Amino acid sequence: MTETTDRDDVARLRSAYERIRKEIQKVIVGQDEVVDQLLIALFARGHCLLTGVPGLAKTLLISTLAKTLSLSFNRIQFTPDLMPSDITGTEVIQQNATTGERELRFIPGPVFANVILADEINRTPPKTQAAMLESMQEYQVTVAGKKHSLAQPFFVLATQNPIDQEGTYPLPEAQLDRFMFNIRIGYPTEAEELEIVRRTTAGDAAEPMPVLSSDEILKLQQLVRRVPVAESVMKYAMAFARASRPGEAGVPGYVKESVTWGAGPRASQFLVLAAKARALLKGRPAVAGEDVRAVALPVLRHRILPNFSAEAEGITSDHLVTRIVETVPRAEADAFADGKLPPVLGS
Repeated sequence: MTETTDRDDVARLRSAYERIRKEIQKVIVGQDEVVDQLLIALFARGHCLLTGVPGLAKTLLISTLAKTLSLSFNRIQFTPDLMPSDITGTEVIQQNATTGERELRFIPGPVFANVILADEINRTPPKTQAAMLESMQEYQVTVAGKKHSLAQPFFVLATQNPIDQEGTYPLPEAQLDRFMFNIRIGYPTEAEELEIVRRTTAGDAAEPMPVLSSDEILKLQQLVRRVPVAESVMKYAMAFARASRPGEAGVPGYVKESVTWGAGPRASQFLVLAAKARALLKGRPAVAGEDVRAVALPVLRHRILPNFSAEAEGITSDHLVTRIVETVPRAEADAFADGKLPPVLGS
């Protein structure tokens, strides 16, 4: 691949990003940062956990994103009585019309789609959660000892309701670690809420137009993997994860006082991958420190566990991540923000 082609690929991704945002804005009011984070995770081949109170258009946002990407979409409502086979599919006995013999036939479940909305994933028991998480990690499901590959691209967006927690099964930290991002969706501003009411109480709803095909998305996901990252920027990303571990030497005092468990190596990997995708979406062929800082909060907030003392004082993982980002020196990582690092995509 030539440098000219590389630049064309970067420009194409940037153009697609702008068009996707434009189509989503036909339906969704505001939530620009949330949309950016979803697209970063998509092009980095990561999955997202979305947390927000009911009525903030989480389902509408995800279905709209699927439409703009020409991808199949399934919504799975997680309930306490949901079984693993309700997600993955099951084998049934059918009679062959030609031979008259009975044979097993696999009936795919709703997980066989490109974009999956796992709605209220914390409302289903751990056994069913585990079936969903296998598909996220392995891009396959196992039914009756047989493996069935899932369609690509495959993108899971799971939601959790932060209120009404009675009768729920919160995801353990080890399972939360499989999600690239934990995205918090907040209330709209007054102006945004007025526009929401105006759009939803009069006339026909706008319909987004497809922007990218599944094959184009796969190519752009491969492009993200080839984005160059300087070693200093990698170490900068690693410093965030390492500074969150209370057992590491030289970590800030507030981490030792407030953290039970810090982020593991997967956090460093996701910081770099997400920073690569963000750099491309911003039209830059190399990663800078600002890209790492921009994705630090959604990558780390579900990987840092405050202790009881911190929780009693109202200290959340968001507070700790923000302090860590402010603590880690940034000068060397920012040296590449002005384009000093030459584009070497495809090398």
